[in-house]
Amino acid sequence: MIYFIGAGPGDPELLTLKAKRVIDSADVIIYAGSLVNPEVLVTCRKDAQIYDSAGMNLDEVLAVMLAAEAQGQLVARVHTGDPSIYGAIREQIDVLEKKDITYEVIPGVSSFVAAAAALGREYTLPSVSQTVILTRRAGRTPVPEGEDIVSLAQHQATMVIFLSVGQIEKLVAELIQGGYDETTPVAVVSRATWSDQKILVGQLNNIASQVRAAGITRQALVTVGEFLGDKFELSKLYDRYFSHGYRQGETK
Repeated sequence: MIYFIGAGPGDPELLTLKAKRVIDSADVIIYAGSLVNPEVLVTCRKDAQIYDSAGMNLDEVLAVMLAAEAQGQLVARVHTGDPSIYGAIREQIDVLEKKDITYEVIPGVSSFVAAAAALGREYTLPSVSQTVILTRRAGRTPVPEGEDIVSLAQHQATMVIFLSVGQIEKLVAELIQGGYDETTPVAVVSRATWSDQKILVGQLNNIASQVRAAGITRQALVTVGEFLGDKFELSKLYDRYFSHGYRQGETK
């Protein structure tokens, strides 16, 4: 059996119970060593075969998985955060499906929700934003047509931008070009939930200098939008005068 596991953003205590159970019992573990906190493997079996996929290509990863599966071994393929977001699991799953090999995906805590927790903020504030755009800037790997930062910024929604902090100046320029005011609040969360987590808070017109001064070049999310501000409406969910399926609202 092969499991694709979301190892969470960094803190090993943010592993799901199911993920920890599988990792601890696996015969073979293939983990993304450049991103996954090695502490999530501390309680694995002493005789488990452990491979760091940071230096492996797709064919090499698949070879290990298929050889282990052929021997009836349990394989834990451990990705950072949640594997459905920039996890590159589809290309692995397609091969398994073509070979009729059973697999399961165990979701994990994504870094984008860990970043919100670190900031103590809610991405979907009433009257401010009800839409969250998860994206990245085009770099060595392009993005599909219409998904460039300038186009997406036109929606004025909450944006969470992955894999782009190393290009912070270009990112800021594109966000402003797309329609965000240069005073729009921005927060950069580096290595959310790790022991060396860093949080930078500013505006589009000053966040790049903060990022450079802090020496942050990777493993950080850039969050953009008025959700970081202090102006919003109270939700209807707990409004004493609002009725819904579980509560009759009071009459004003």
